[in-house]
Amino acid sequence: MTHDAPRPHRCRIVGVLDDGAASLGAPALQALAEADLVIGAKRTLALLESRIQPEAERRAIGGLAAVAEDIRQAQATGKRCVVLATGDPLCHGIAGYLGMQLCLDAIEVLPNLSTIQLACARVGLVWQDLKIESVHAKDAGEWPGPGAEPSHGLYALAQSLRRQARLAVLTSPDNTPDRIARMMQAEGLADDFQIAVAERLLQPDERIVTGLSIADAAQASFADPNVVLLWRQSARALPVRFGLPDASYEQRHPDKGLITKLEVRAVSLARLQLREDSIVWDIGAGSGAVGLEAARLCPAGHVYAIEKNDDDVAIAGRNRAALGVGNHTLVHAKAPQAMDGWADPDAVFIGGSGGELAELIALCLRRLRPGGQLVMNFVTIENLGTATSTLAGLGTEWDVVMLQASRSKPILHMHRMAAENPVWIVCARKAAS
Repeated sequence: MTHDAPRPHRCRIVGVLDDGAASLGAPALQALAEADLVIGAKRTLALLESRIQPEAERRAIGGLAAVAEDIRQAQATGKRCVVLATGDPLCHGIAGYLGMQLCLDAIEVLPNLSTIQLACARVGLVWQDLKIESVHAKDAGEWPGPGAEPSHGLYALAQSLRRQARLAVLTSPDNTPDRIARMMQAEGLADDFQIAVAERLLQPDERIVTGLSIADAAQASFADPNVVLLWRQSARALPVRFGLPDASYEQRHPDKGLITKLEVRAVSLARLQLREDSIVWDIGAGSGAVGLEAARLCPAGHVYAIEKNDDDVAIAGRNRAALGVGNHTLVHAKAPQAMDGWADPDAVFIGGSGGELAELIALCLRRLRPGGQLVMNFVTIENLGTATSTLAGLGTEWDVVMLQASRSKPILHMHRMAAENPVWIVCARKAAS
């Protein structure tokens, strides 16, 4: 006759607030009293010292992987283990990670109120539609300004601010409320939001700071830990994402305007096969129209644009600011310079090549992700020939569309049709792996 091995004790992940044992219910207090091993931050362990049995081992959290291994070892030896987390362990907390590492059957979550709930309650802010962002991570450094890349620690927050009406931000000692406010100033968002900072919740020196402007918050300092709440002062305007009139963009004059015209822009963007999170390259950005509309079509993605002409870089930058686009990096250089550090793209648009067309095509096809699209616009037969011969030599699937649009123009009390220059749209697709 065989006997099944006893099932290991589930690790209890207990949510704790800064008033210590007062924030815990009977099941959490019982779990603490029965624990053989208690893992938590030094401050949290100190808060609950009197509730942990004297013979139990206390272990301060080092890294997340070490916590998971400590739990495995404790369960393998039949010990009861408790992990102390902050607030709701499943809201930007440790429980999600441990559940993936140990399997859900190995843990039991005893949640508490989240600090976000408490902060909203203090301010009276409805929070069911709140977007939660966390910058509770390593020091991100100051925001570099418009065009910051996704690698920056405040990038996700900057993009959420453009799309959301209400946000809660979990901060850190380095990524502070004043740093967030300075980022908002740099991105032109300071006048759009009200801010509140909930400091040291449930501690004797708790303070709720309201009534500050973003500009005031950028110069203030706040006690840690804290939670930032942000909400719009008026409803967010929903922008047109696709097919903006040419006149919506500033263009270089007295030239006719270095801009991909609306009709060509629409077909080119359609052929790029963009998704919400696409990474896009815009080479030879000109006034920026294609890249900026691509950025609007890919709110969870990013556009890297490059332009060699000084005046056009300035114009594209002003168009970016006027349209309120944040997921767009603009580089002043001649392609392919400065492109090595860009993320591999899902789609590439070439509007100008600066005489390096064959090299650029080879580079783009090499860097494109599997299934990615390369779309190029040409107005000269010579560039068309270079592009198609290069693509053929590389064994790439391609096709060409010639687009000839005519627009109505007034003539006396009537209208005539005026032809735009024909444009060849060359499209190539990188084979899926």
